[in-house]
Amino acid sequence: MAELAAVVELRGVRKAYNAGTPIETEVLHGIDLTLQKGEFCAVVGPSGSGKSTLLNIVGLLDRPSAGTLAINGEATATLNDRALTRLRGHSIGFVFQHHHLITAFTALENVMMPMLGAEEFPNEAMRQRAALLIDNVGLTAWANNLAGNMSGGQQQRVAVARALAMNPSLLLADEPTGNLDTKSADEVFALLRRFNQEHGTTVLFVTHNPLLAERCDKTIQVIDGKLTG
Repeated sequence: MAELAAVVELRGVRKAYNAGTPIETEVLHGIDLTLQKGEFCAVVGPSGSGKSTLLNIVGLLDRPSAGTLAINGEATATLNDRALTRLRGHSIGFVFQHHHLITAFTALENVMMPMLGAEEFPNEAMRQRAALLIDNVGLTAWANNLAGNMSGGQQQRVAVARALAMNPSLLLADEPTGNLDTKSADEVFALLRRFNQEHGTTVLFVTHNPLLAERCDKTIQVIDGKLTG
């Protein structure tokens, strides 16, 4: 039986800004990282260490200056912007510190957004998928509420549901609990953990909270653009 490809594989990844100019600054210095299906990995490190840059590259929001990146075994270096957008849309979900919901839309409508451009989701299937995810995050009673009228914890749960709309193999979470109180933060983390365990979703979770990091399967530390653990 052929070995399954890693969900994420970085080899020698570097990222420099203002390359070729006197103010060139290299932020990532030769990152090697492999994540298999179902892994739940915390990323920790001080502010300015390169954590968000690493997440942007893994999430195909930015390109490395050197090195290679593969998502589900597909090398990304030669993909054009359209192909990268398609791969990102179908394989990667995002949850950020700020939920980025459309506050004038309902919770259900926000969760439907990633599916709008996907041909495999006709309107009714889209609505059913969104309703199921809203139910899975415990917000069925709020499905038709405007996102702007929900609490911070509820909004972040909607954001988790939206990130899972396309059933991605990889979920990237950048300080998703950073703006929440302790109870709400624990609820959001528990949601991510549950989807990870029930669906085998690989999770890369950036956090400054050592208690949450300890609850992940493994932890990598980013200091000065290098992985140290």
